[in-house]
Formats: sequence, C-alpha cells, structure tokens
Amino acid sequence: QRVPLQTLTGERAAPNPRSPEKMGVPKKNASISRRTALKRCLAASSALALTGHRSVPAAPAGARAKAVIQIWMWGGPCHLDTFDPKPEAGRDYCGSLDQAVETNVPGIRINAALPMLAQQADKYAIIRGMTHGINAHETAAYMVQTGCAPGRLVFPSAGAVVSLFKGYDHGYAGIVPPYVVLTELQGRFSESGFLGQRYKPFATGGDPAKTPFAVEGIVAEGISDDRQRSRRNFLHALDTLGRANPDNPRFQALDRCEENAYGLMFGEARSLFDLSQEGEEVRERYGKNTFGQSCLTARRLVERGVPYVTINYKGWDTHKQHFETMKRKLPELDRGMSALLEDLHQKGLLESTIVWWGGEFGRTPRVLWEAPWNGGRNHFGNCFCSVVAGGGFRGGAVVGASDAHGEEVAEKPVYPADLIGTMYTLLGIDPDGPLPNSKGIEVPVLPAPGPGEKRGGLLKEIMET
Repeated sequence: QRVPLQTLTGERAAPNPRSPEKMGVPKKNASISRRTALKRCLAASSALALTGHRSVPAAPAGARAKAVIQIWMWGGPCHLDTFDPKPEAGRDYCGSLDQAVETNVPGIRINAALPMLAQQADKYAIIRGMTHGINAHETAAYMVQTGCAPGRLVFPSAGAVVSLFKGYDHGYAGIVPPYVVLTELQGRFSESGFLGQRYKPFATGGDPAKTPFAVEGIVAEGISDDRQRSRRNFLHALDTLGRANPDNPRFQALDRCEENAYGLMFGEARSLFDLSQEGEEVRERYGKNTFGQSCLTARRLVERGVPYVTINYKGWDTHKQHFETMKRKLPELDRGMSALLEDLHQKGLLESTIVWWGGEFGRTPRVLWEAPWNGGRNHFGNCFCSVVAGGGFRGGAVVGASDAHGEEVAEKPVYPADLIGTMYTLLGIDPDGPLPNSKGIEVPVLPAPGPGEKRGGLLKEIMET
C-alpha cells in the first residue's frame, strides 16, 4: 500500500486560517478497519524499533507536575453555560440556562447546571479571558493544543511535547505509551507534528462504559485468549524467513515489537483498562457513561505513571438544539469531572497532576433563535474560558473577565501560548528551551510569536510558589 510521506512524518500543511468552514455541517472522520489499524500499528512499531532519536534534556528536579489529564471539549463549549455565567444578560444570551450558583469559594459563581463542580472550586482556577479570534475548528484546535499559529511547520501538540520530555527517554517504563487518547483522535491535525511517529498518541478506541472495554490492539471483542494464542503460534509456523535468519537485527527488532504487543494483550495493560477492578460505587460516582468512565480510566492511567492523557469529549458543537443537548451533556460533565478532581485529591495525585479543561473556542453568547439554528450557538473564538487544576496551579481563583454579555475580553486577555507555556513550566519543561527532534530543526519548545500574534506571558497569578 502506498502511503504519502507526510502521513509518516506528520508534516502535513498546517491549517489555513483563511479557509472557509461551513457552519453547522460536522466534518466526518473516515473510519478504518481493524485490519488496517493493526497494519499501521505494526508499521509504526517497526519504525520505532529500527530508527534512532536524539537525546532529550532532563526535566528540572523542582518540577511541580508529573502528568496532565486534558479534558478536550470537542467542538467548543459555551462559556456562559459552564464557568462564566451571565444570568443578568437575559434570555437572548442564556436561554434556559439562566441561573448561576455560588461555589465553595466565596465570590466565584458558575452555571447552576454544574452543582457538583461548584463544590470543587477550591481545587481549580477559571481562566475567563481566553481568546484567539479564530472561528474555524482546525485552526483553533491547532492553536489551542500547540500554542502556535499556523505556519510552514506543523508543531507538536502539548501531549506530544510532554511525551518527549517525560516519556521513555526519562525513565518512563510503562508498557502503555506515554501519550494516550480516550477514545478516538480528532483528526484536526497531526498531534505529533514534525516530531514524527514516535510521539503520536495511542488512541484506545472502544467505549469504557461497555464491558469489556475493547481497547484497540489489547482487547478484541468475540476473540478468546486461546484463539489469540493460537493465531500467534500460526504466525510463527509461517515465519520461515525469520527462523532461517535468527541473528538478523531487523528481525530481532520485529520480535521485540511482537513481544511488546502480546505484553499489551495479556499483561499489565489489559488489567489497567479493566474497570471492573474498581468498585461499583466508584464507577457510579463517575457516571456510567462514556465520559464518566473515561475520567476514571484517565485517573487509573496517571496513577500508573502515564504522563499525558487526553479525553476527547465529543458533542459540544451545538449549532442546533443547543439547550436540548446541554440537558444531557452538562450533568455528565458535572459528575465525571467533579469525581475526577475529588478522586485525584483523595489519592494525593492532584498535587502532581494538571487537569486541563477546555475546547478549541467558545460559542456565540447571543443565542441564534432564528432559522435554521432554532436556538443554537455557533463558533466563537473572541472570548471563551478554560479551567486548570492541580500540578502547581492554585485553586479557588479566577483569571481575567469577560464583559456583561461574554462577547469581549474585559480584563486580562489570555492567549493559548500563555496557558501552554505555564503548563510546560510547571511540568519542568522550559518553553524557551530547545525542542529536540530527529529532523535537526532548531526551534524552541514554544516558538516566539509571529507577526501580529499576541501573547501575555506566564499565568504567574495562579502558579503556586
């Protein structure tokens, strides 16, 4: 099968901020068969085993954070409906979500649809002045997850950068890759960018709310362990070339890849994704739905040392039927995220784990009551919010503010690079330091702003000293 070179290197063209994007028509991801997925997995594993990589500087000993759980609100959540309520703005801005609730931190209110998260406000900081001005999914997702404006190079996402600096080159010995996505990739851009295949995330596939959680390459529904072992024996029986050349270094590398693959299928990794090991009360507390069980899985992953986990939480691109969708999604978010914060705190993991909540942008504060939207909200990159907790971020705080209608940043604009640079700093990664890569490209971890690109600097007001 012919594979374009850019597919292997991650050097696809960066999103074009001027390209038109149809509003209300979701972009469909092409599905692939299990056979194709396994072929790609084997090809990638072989490439990793057969190629070298540059050494990476060690993180400073004083780093506050060891891991990140990113809750990616796929499609873009509305700030007014979540962490920046404006009940005084009236129906044209709030619709049916026109109530705010006091949190456990005096003076901080969030939307009344999130009562459980209101009782965890002492653990997180709300950034209400997020902005980049982009209303296209691809470009906005790229900027928010890399901190970079689109250009000639496709820069790696924060997950890929963290897996570079805190992965296998720095003592990580887990059999699960250091960058995990629950449960599917967005397909907006190459997460590994020019760092290449070694730093691509492992997407689990499957649904953690189902039994079994059919993690791609680890659990195959309908195939017993005996059948898997018999397949392996059959593979070995066919491998006459490998048996004839046992000392060939390339074949030895492939053998190591095979051992790792079967270690995933029958070893610690399988146990790691087995949520039945958690008590039923714990699973109920997170919510017996895909998002809630993804939060529980993420906690189990960082508990075992995985440095970066992304939960791609779909369903927030609400051009139509916005308030009907929110009736279902907000209770899921409230239960799952609040349980995650409390669980990390109780287990002593929150001090070393950053929880980062947010999407590529917000949604239009003014509700689109007219046809064809009929009560929807469109994309809005002018002003939105993010939430961060743990790992050296100070809880019970608010950074910046929006205006009375949530349409403009009224106080302290925060740009994607500001937030990502702050997270890197807490993780012990120097944003201004070199970004090692096998291509010899000399760039810093977070490149300097380009022409017309704005930045405000590190968020020192919420960094614990």
